[in-house]
This record gives sequence, structure tokens and C-alpha cells, in this order.
Amino acid sequence: MFALNRRHAALLAAAVLGLTLAGPAAAKTTLRLGHGLAKGHPVDVSLDEFAKLVRERSKGELDIKVFPAGQLGQQRELIEQMQNGALDLVHANASPLAAFEPGFGVYDMPFLFRDNDHFFKVVEGAVGDEILASSRAKAFVGLAYYDNGTRSFYANKPLAKPEDLKGLKVRVQPGPIATRMINLLGATATPLAWGEVYTALQSGVVDGAENNVTALTLARHGEVMKVYTRDEHTRVPDVVLVATSTLDRLKPEQQELLRQAARDSAKAHNARWAAELEKAEGEATKMGVKFVDADKAAYRQVVQPMYDDLKATPALATLADRIQAVK
Repeated sequence: MFALNRRHAALLAAAVLGLTLAGPAAAKTTLRLGHGLAKGHPVDVSLDEFAKLVRERSKGELDIKVFPAGQLGQQRELIEQMQNGALDLVHANASPLAAFEPGFGVYDMPFLFRDNDHFFKVVEGAVGDEILASSRAKAFVGLAYYDNGTRSFYANKPLAKPEDLKGLKVRVQPGPIATRMINLLGATATPLAWGEVYTALQSGVVDGAENNVTALTLARHGEVMKVYTRDEHTRVPDVVLVATSTLDRLKPEQQELLRQAARDSAKAHNARWAAELEKAEGEATKMGVKFVDADKAAYRQVVQPMYDDLKATPALATLADRIQAVK
């Protein structure tokens, strides 16, 4: 009996030693990410890849669950949940973010970017990072930008000149700058959540909308709107956001891992998005959508007063100047 007990004691000691050497298993933290786009949308695919990067790089310590298609609410609701600590991460467009942190509203300014290279130098540079961090006092910060393409108007008639918009009701994302632009062009701005736009176009609640070309195909707006006018008035990026309450409870190395994974996923997303835009134009043409060019100089002239208006908000005016000064 003594020998048996001694053998058991030795086995127990070895087991305890093994546990001590191995250390405790790392605790798993599950984070929830909400967005409003359909399952399988290129953004949804990119966010799934972001979640995969985080899971792999953290060796399972961080696990992001993605909730697409407005399962947890539309953009404003998602942002408010994040502010309240009920949601960890959100994908949203910069335009509605302006209602929470005005700095994001600078991206709504028409004809802000000269070209593709200028856009990426801004959002991947110091000014872009400053805007991402500007909302900390509002209980969230940005991790990375996802390209969302240039936004143009679509309706059931060509809108080649600004006066062609006169009297139309145009859906815009909620935000004062987007609303001001539409009103200057002689149309009536109608803010609507993304999930409501198709029905509003179909029923005539609005006469048109403005977005990148994928709205015609992925959101099927090309079924009800048959003319896309390439005025390319804005290029408003999407943003991957995190609640400060979530970020602050992570270890510093986990915070950096989250940021870097978001930025790496953004680079992959941007390449995917460029291919998607090219594909979407071909698909929209097959749907019967006609593409027309716009008199961009005329559009630019009509909305120029917006830059004069911006001087009343010095912080935004300075941001716009700094963005346009990036070479």
C-alpha cells in the first residue's frame, strides 16, 4: 500500500510540475463586430479576413464574431451601441460619423481629393491617422480606413450638369456637409439608412441617390435606377472602429495587434474593392444601366461656397487645407 501511495504521489507531483511549467491557458476574449452590409459583400469578406488575422495572430486569445446585414442595427444604432459598451467593433462610413465627431465630416467635402494617389496618401498618412484618433472623447476610435470608391449620382435621367438635379429628392447619408452639397445643387437632401434606400428608390420616395457603382449591383439599385452619372463628387472612406472601453481593457500588445490586423485587412480590401468596382460596371451595363460623364468643372463651381462656409469651423477648414496640401 505504501509503495502504491508513493507511486501516486510521484505521479501527482509530476502532473503539478507539468502544469506549472506549461502555465495557465490564455483567457479567450470574444469581441463582437457589427456592420450593415449583406453577407458576402466585399466589405463583409474583408471583415471576416480581419477577424481571421486577429484570431491567428493572437493564437486564439482574441476572437472576433462578425454580425453582417444590420443584424445588430444600422450604422447610427451600431455606433451608439459601441459608445455604450454594448458592441466592441463597428464598420461604418465616415459620413454618418460626422454626427458624432465633426472631424470625420471633412471627407464629405466635394472634390477634396485630386486623384487616387492623393486619396491613399491622406488616409494612410498622418492626417488620416489624426482623424481616426479624434473621436476618443466620444468613446470610440478608428483603426483603419476601407476604400469605398468615388461617389456619383444615379437616377432615371442623366445628371450631366448641376441644373439637372434641380427639384429632385436625393438620398444622402445623414450628415450636414452632404446635405449642404445636395441643397446647393438645387435638389432636396433626404437622409435615409442604407437598408431603406432600395424601397425608397423603387417607390419614388426619392428620385435618386449617390454612391459608388457597386450600389447598382450589390444593392440592386440598378434594377430601379437606370442612369449613372460619373461626376465623382466625393470619396468618403469607410472606417473600422473600436470602442475605447474595449481597447482599454486589452493588453498593449493586443491593442497593437488589433490595429495592425485592421490595416493589413484594409490593404487586402482595397485591392478587392478596385476589382469589384470594375466588375460592377460591366454587370450594371447588363442590367440596362447607362453610364454618362458629367461636367465636373460646373459641379465644382456650384459647390465651391462649401469651402467658404467651412471657414466658420476653423478646425475643419484647417483639416481640409492640410488634406489638399498633401503631395
